[in-house]
Amino acid sequence: MAPSLLASAASQILAAPRRGGRGRRRLVIACSAGAGAPPKLVTFLGKGGSGKTTAAAVAAQYYASEGLKTCLVIQSQDPTAEQLMGCKIGNSLTECAANLSTMKLETSKMLLEPLDRLKKVDLQINLTQGVLEAVVGEELGVLPGMDSVCSVLALQKLLNFFSTQRNSSQEEFDVVVYDCNNTEEILRLIGATERARSYLRYVKDLAEKTDIGRLASPSAMRLIYDSARPNGKTSEGRLSSELWNDIEQLIQRISVWFADPSKFACFLIMDPRRSISVSSALRYWGCTTQAGGNICGAFGYTEKRFEIHQGVAEKFLPMTFSFLPFLPTDSSADWSRVLNSLSQNAKDLLRNTSNKVYPSVSFDSVQKSVTLFMPGFDKSEIKLYQYRGGSELLIEAGDQRRVVKLPPAMQGKVGGAKFVDRNLIVTIRSMPTELPSACLRGII
Repeated sequence: MAPSLLASAASQILAAPRRGGRGRRRLVIACSAGAGAPPKLVTFLGKGGSGKTTAAAVAAQYYASEGLKTCLVIQSQDPTAEQLMGCKIGNSLTECAANLSTMKLETSKMLLEPLDRLKKVDLQINLTQGVLEAVVGEELGVLPGMDSVCSVLALQKLLNFFSTQRNSSQEEFDVVVYDCNNTEEILRLIGATERARSYLRYVKDLAEKTDIGRLASPSAMRLIYDSARPNGKTSEGRLSSELWNDIEQLIQRISVWFADPSKFACFLIMDPRRSISVSSALRYWGCTTQAGGNICGAFGYTEKRFEIHQGVAEKFLPMTFSFLPFLPTDSSADWSRVLNSLSQNAKDLLRNTSNKVYPSVSFDSVQKSVTLFMPGFDKSEIKLYQYRGGSELLIEAGDQRRVVKLPPAMQGKVGGAKFVDRNLIVTIRSMPTELPSACLRGII
């Protein structure tokens, strides 16, 4: 494939041979020229130094130039974004250009507001009897996982994805471009809702089935619920079961929101001249899929784009591969020139994301098989388990665990598994007797 054809490689239909001689055809949906609705939240994943912050700045400037109310959110002390944008980025919203605002997230400061809410509710119900009031937020360290929780709460204020109704009193943007301090944190954020759902199930059992849970959970639930106030509601006059249901529905709504590529779009960014940068992008593609997110496209970022090896774009098929213009970071960018040099292919990729996602899980009820798309991994890194009476599969790869619920007609014992062309193919056969619900079987 010639270098001039790399940008259009994702619009072709390729025949990828299977082992054993059978072929499989993959259709890649080409970018449309029309200007569809952009995703609400955009982020870039890649190895450090690959151009994530620059890509975020380019994307934010592009969306703003299209007349969309845009916010660039950074979560890093690195001054690169400020240098590129030509403005100071602080902890509160700052207007940087027409249709474009900026803001910096600092987790230690983000803890102060929810702590203040907890204190106010605690004064009313006196659960901690004054102990919480003595806690000074500035002295608190950031607990593991709190970065993700605080980030979600901060992004909620800008996007309002907790509610299905628009809140006119709340700042809401058409697009938020989120530049996190590292890709690993983005992966934790994507997978946070699934973990929260699992933890919630166990906490609910503890609250309902133990003496100490039945004694303490009503007050603790009220403290947490009234501090968070999902959908603006309070716990007054409501049963504990109603509060649990509200929280479960809230987590489900957030989970669906983050899994929708028309709402949340992740893009890979890499230097195509560096093999380690390309390998990292491939791995993050697989990790994002494992975490429950979607990669909507891949961008190359390099000063000499036509010197890349022709095989780089092919490694990311069936995704669309495009390039971003190269920007020196030692001075503020000439954004008029940068946006003029942004290719139509790159604009379409940033704008239209809902039809660019390759399915991560597919079920074949006739063959009784489950196919899981797992790019960036090889067979030795994958572990497959079955539990809950054969109704669920648990897949371990990288730093993520992924639960796949089998349709009722396909539930049964795993008959075998093989890894072919980036796909884990699991065959299911009927079980004469069910596995115990607590049984965890290693398959691979």
